[in-house]
Amino acid sequence: MSQEIAVIGSPDFTTGFRLAGVRKFESVPDDEKGDELDDAVRRTAEDEGVGIVVMHADDLDYLSREPRNIVDTSVEPVFVTLGGEGGQSGLRDQIKRAIGIDLMEED
Repeated sequence: MSQEIAVIGSPDFTTGFRLAGVRKFESVPDDEKGDELDDAVRRTAEDEGVGIVVMHADDLDYLSREPRNIVDTSVEPVFVTLGGEGGQSGLRDQIKRAIGIDLMEED
């Protein structure tokens, strides 16, 4: 069963999570985004010990098609994005995808 949290992003983004105790991370400097970020997503998605992957929402713009598809459709690990323009509706969609139901659904 997957239990660890992993973080992918710039060194500034990953540092806070590392200080909070997250041990699995992929730091990708801003000037190396693109292929490096794609590879980090692939490696982390294939790690059977990871259950949740945290990324900055703005980094999604740098992903090519296949890694972006991994982020958008993966259930285990589930990819959670923070910041950026996604806001509340983006988080709602992520929770719905992860657990299969909409907790905010109105009757």
